[in-house]
Amino acid sequence: MFEARDIHFIRRGWAILDGVDLTVAAGKIVAIVGPNGAGKSTLLKLLTGEITPTSGEVFLDGKSLTDWQPQMLAQRRAVLPQSAAVSFPFAVAEIVALGALGKLTRREKESLVARALKAVELPSFAPRFYDELSGGERQRVQLARVFTQLWSGGGNGFLLLDEPTSNLDLSHQLLTLELAREHAGTGAGVICILHDLNLAAMVADEIVALKEGRVVAAGSPANTVTDALVAELYGVSCTVGGVPSGPFILPQSVRRGTSPAR
Repeated sequence: MFEARDIHFIRRGWAILDGVDLTVAAGKIVAIVGPNGAGKSTLLKLLTGEITPTSGEVFLDGKSLTDWQPQMLAQRRAVLPQSAAVSFPFAVAEIVALGALGKLTRREKESLVARALKAVELPSFAPRFYDELSGGERQRVQLARVFTQLWSGGGNGFLLLDEPTSNLDLSHQLLTLELAREHAGTGAGVICILHDLNLAAMVADEIVALKEGRVVAAGSPANTVTDALVAELYGVSCTVGGVPSGPFILPQSVRRGTSPAR
């Protein structure tokens, strides 16, 4: 279980997070939503251990995050950031292999890399150069790296995703969320930041809404995604569940005729 208790984070006199509580149980997907500047990415960085709170504490499996050794923490959680800069001309296979943990043989590592690239629908991309790919392809390569880390660490670690669908087309947005749902189905927890409320409502067991560093709503999508919440978060008047005047796309579930590779 991931747990954040009364988290405060102050930077240059500004309260980025102000008394945030969050609990993520194994087997569940929690989506963090909210406007730009609400503190979503900061909260995720605190949960990963990248930064430490000004006050309050983060716990993983009942133990304070500060008490975890880096190598053990890497086995219990994997992180997909918003973006990842690569300064050298690495091949895709080399990027994905960076996620591999432990003393694996070359054959074992190559097998994990191939499995991960197949899962994100890039099975033939191993020899290609990372810096020659599109933004969406790079994001899927990084997702493959994250799954390589999880699988080499035992497969049941927490998955933390910061805007994992931001550069993806509709098909691969759904694929990413399907992979997250499958991972949660193994008994692992997933925490993801999403801007698309439709996608958040589709995939999440619980939605946590942040505004100005505070939790303003938390619960199931049915109980949290309301007209009033959307208006409070974004200043947008809308009717949740209503039919707009023009055409719209409402993805329902897994894409027909496809399934994540194993």
